[in-house]
Amino acid sequence: MAIEIQSVTKLFVRRGREVVALDDFSLSIGSGEFVAFVGPSGCGKSTLLNMIAGILEPTGGAIEHDGKVVQGPNRSVGYMTQADSLLPWRTAEDNVMLPLRLRGVSQSEARERVAALLATVNLSGFHKHFPNELSGGMRKRVALAQVLAYDPGTLLMDEPFGALDAQLKLVMQNELLAIWERTRKTVVFVTHDLAEAIALADRVIVFTGRPGRIKLEERIDLDRPRDVFRDRFSTRFQAIYERIWQALEPEIKKGEAL
Repeated sequence: MAIEIQSVTKLFVRRGREVVALDDFSLSIGSGEFVAFVGPSGCGKSTLLNMIAGILEPTGGAIEHDGKVVQGPNRSVGYMTQADSLLPWRTAEDNVMLPLRLRGVSQSEARERVAALLATVNLSGFHKHFPNELSGGMRKRVALAQVLAYDPGTLLMDEPFGALDAQLKLVMQNELLAIWERTRKTVVFVTHDLAEAIALADRVIVFTGRPGRIKLEERIDLDRPRDVFRDRFSTRFQAIYERIWQALEPEIKKGEAL
């Protein structure tokens, strides 16, 4: 297994009150599997992602990645967030190169690898452009190339396409699936968009409202390779959507009532 989450609990103290974000949460994620987390706001999806990344520590339980307990920053994962993390004073090429230089990769090897990555995300010819000279979708492509630069076996993605418009979101989903089909990296993908989760994932994990627990594990039996532009109109897609929504809707309504 790539990731083993073993009876994890996470407590925060807010204004003198103890808040339970996750409670007795256990999940196994296989190597090369694409898993999506969905659930109401505040249910612990991003908290769990941060614990896999080693940014936060569990209050109880343990998380293993590639057979090792995560203790401190996990340098074996790539992490892509919704926020644009590109440095505005660096070109696309230099932004993608940054993690390679920090790891001591030589200039010539880094430039060769960056050129290949920019081609992978369909940005050949834009390597000298600064972030403010790129569209929102292009900046997301640069950010994806940056995460892929040091070739992590696992990608953690926290609503990476949430800020994009509907059409651009589909394009980026398609780009991500094409890369995943070639590389078969393990992907853990947090989203509020149920259709996005179904279109991308092998398995969708539905969280309860806080404290986060697993309410439903749905294996997505749509054929691969997927067509994110057309699959959502199929009866199989709609049936999966309905099953997951039946589990998710009460949790969202509970959150709204608080």
